[in-house]
Amino acid sequence: MRNPLLSLCLLVVFISCKENKDNSTEEREVKKDTLVEKIEVKIPSNGRTDRDLSDIKFVEQEELIPFLKAYGENNPESIVDVETEFGSFRIELFPGPVLHRANFLRLAKLDYFNTTVFHRVDSDFVIQGGNSDRMATHEFRRAVGDYLIPNESTPKYPHDYAMVSAAKYAEQNVSNASSPFEFFVVTKPDGAYHLDGKHTVFGRVIDGMDVVEIIDDLETDDSEWPLKNVGMDMKVIR
Repeated sequence: MRNPLLSLCLLVVFISCKENKDNSTEEREVKKDTLVEKIEVKIPSNGRTDRDLSDIKFVEQEELIPFLKAYGENNPESIVDVETEFGSFRIELFPGPVLHRANFLRLAKLDYFNTTVFHRVDSDFVIQGGNSDRMATHEFRRAVGDYLIPNESTPKYPHDYAMVSAAKYAEQNVSNASSPFEFFVVTKPDGAYHLDGKHTVFGRVIDGMDVVEIIDDLETDDSEWPLKNVGMDMKVIR
């Protein structure tokens, strides 16, 4: 079950709440903030990463944009497979959100996502991944950098069903900048368009939405963390 001490240091990133919920967005945010400290969840059994992180360049906010632009030019791939215990699904990354595509590819190639789980499931709204209570995840975050990605949302990429978008910090984020580490897949059949402009869509699931839907149906606790952790093995294909 979740260690309360680890919970205190867990980077909590929320995405905007579902439209037409019983409570207002503000009320739900307060409710969830209260529940996070009270709900216990299972911690994955593996702890520290065996990977040597010393070769990872630490990126600061001031150098982020030129760094990611250069990385994107040198890494043109756009297809990523996400394997889970329920099967795999394939993500196509859009070229438009240059910084988000480059950042996602970088983390995938570094194997960061392989230390994480789908830690939030809000059925018929989103599944969210890229975080965990594993020490390996937090070691990776400390090695990768301390930055936020500028919002790159565009009307060209709305939050349709199956779209992949970036999570963000809920507080003191008037620019709607993105977390570099967490992403979500829209599972709302008629889209989640109230998120447009607030979050940056940078890809879509082009195959395997049936697997995403299995994860979307998992039982969760009151903080929307699945009762059974669902890890991922992410591979850049081409």
